[in-house]
Amino acid sequence: MWILGISAFYHDSAAALIRDGEVVAAAQEERFTRKKHDSRFPVNAIQYCLESSNVARDRLDHVVFYEKPFLKFDRLLENYLTFAPRGLRSFQMALPLWIREKLFQKDLLCRELHDVWPDFDWASRLLFTEHHQSHAASAFFPSPFENALVLTMDGVGEWTTTSVALGSGNRLNFISEIRYPHSLGLLYSAFTYYTGFKVNSGEYKVMGLAPYGEPRYAQLILDRLIDLKRDGSFRLNLDYFDYCTGLTMTNDKFSALFGGPPRNPDELLTSHHMDLAASIQAVLEEVVLRMTCSLARQTGSRNLCIAGGVGLNCVANGKLLRTGRFDGLWIQPAAGDAGGAVGAALAAYHSHRDQPRNLNGHIDGMKGAYLGPSFENADVERRLTKLGAKFAVCTDTELLDRSAEALVEGKAVGWFQGRMEFGPRALGNRSILGDARSPTMQSLLNLKVKYRESFRPFAPSILREDLGDWFEMDADSPYMLLVADVQEHRRIAMTPEQQKLFGIDKLNVPRSEIPAVTHVDYSARVQTVHAETNPRYHALISAFKGRTGCPVIVNTSFNIRGEPIVCTPEDAFRCFMGTEIEILAIENCFLRKEDQDQSLQRDYRQTFELD
Repeated sequence: MWILGISAFYHDSAAALIRDGEVVAAAQEERFTRKKHDSRFPVNAIQYCLESSNVARDRLDHVVFYEKPFLKFDRLLENYLTFAPRGLRSFQMALPLWIREKLFQKDLLCRELHDVWPDFDWASRLLFTEHHQSHAASAFFPSPFENALVLTMDGVGEWTTTSVALGSGNRLNFISEIRYPHSLGLLYSAFTYYTGFKVNSGEYKVMGLAPYGEPRYAQLILDRLIDLKRDGSFRLNLDYFDYCTGLTMTNDKFSALFGGPPRNPDELLTSHHMDLAASIQAVLEEVVLRMTCSLARQTGSRNLCIAGGVGLNCVANGKLLRTGRFDGLWIQPAAGDAGGAVGAALAAYHSHRDQPRNLNGHIDGMKGAYLGPSFENADVERRLTKLGAKFAVCTDTELLDRSAEALVEGKAVGWFQGRMEFGPRALGNRSILGDARSPTMQSLLNLKVKYRESFRPFAPSILREDLGDWFEMDADSPYMLLVADVQEHRRIAMTPEQQKLFGIDKLNVPRSEIPAVTHVDYSARVQTVHAETNPRYHALISAFKGRTGCPVIVNTSFNIRGEPIVCTPEDAFRCFMGTEIEILAIENCFLRKEDQDQSLQRDYRQTFELD
């Protein structure tokens, strides 16, 4: 049975294909269009999924959309009626679009799908799931657990902002929810907006900025903005927010409470903004910990699955893991709306068609998230030659040796191998790599390769078998969704003078043997690398370890700020020539920057809107 899942029209449009309950392909539309968070109908992602799997037209059983437009329209109308006459301008802007396109989304979807396969009866195969049902299905069904508590948290779906379900076998039983306008995701996004970052894109910047500040405003948030109960349930004080009726997240009362207007994106970050980031991060963690602690007591479940955009907050996830409340924690790697495509397809297979799950008891069903396009080496050679690139074709051993040696020499290495990752993280197939031991690598990658804010931390990739010797964690983290502290014996003690520093001044103080991936609070967003799911990446880190004794390297996504992660060899070469990346390894093709035609260098930063 073949089922195609689709998410679209809000942000992070994507498509996913499953065969008899197995996820065989998934990709975000942004990777093909080169528009970050592209919300348009994912025609390119759909074509990739269908063509890569050679699905015959008469074999596709269902097409499933990840939410129900009529329920969303119901929320829109009720929201504006509740707050009328406030919000008239927002209502006037939103209603024509809904009536023209979104209210009659089944017709729109069929028209868009008709462009993919013109002579196919799409309408008879089209199904809809609810937004949080899609999130919950994406969290539980690919997980390695037979039974689990399932928690979804985001901005808002149709009405739901937080849902709780119990998963067992091929069933999801929803037991509670929190509804709009009370939303943990929207609360966090309000502070994303207020601190000058882009909503639905910059939340991870707030998380990365938080360790530079102090949570001075956490109690103020709990006193004025959110009524948080002992069991983690909550209600927001809507007097301080504008998202129900206006065109911004916060209002003047919010600004007065926190001492001034929202920061403009081009303004310098101050200690005030860092303290705000630390404060909202602390509040989010408190909500998540209270809620999960209460649910663990209520249900007795020892396994927890998470999805929804809040599930990408890896700092909160790490603290949740350390509570010890759960024996197993599994988070959907594409926890945001893109993952809804996977969840919609799986919900149709297991819930609608009542098909069983096939658990292997160890590796989850997302295949390391390596579900996107790949390129044969001969095809790569043709593409690079057409671009005018100079390259050597290596054996597998030569490629690993040359790449590991380049890392030892302190060079930035573009690493393009196998199938592209699904979700927001590069996991060793579309990555820029560096030496984690280098005290200058973090600054080099931020300022000369990624062209992004200097405070942004980088993640370590570590061999799973060496994890406990370097980080205070003993759990698989293949999707870079858990934060852990560096082991005490790997840290570098701060001098009294260094301890007096605050804010960004903390940035350049080496804090461990792997300073390039150690954040200012001694934490790191860890990716464990497993030979079973990514043997070539595992072999590269092993080769680096053989030369240095260190099983840790820097891993950041292969792109510049504002650009989606690279998808094709052409994307990779363009990024290589437009940055100070020194080495590029695409499959078995090895490129050195000094060998390239200098006329091919370009500054393409203006091509992409800053995130």
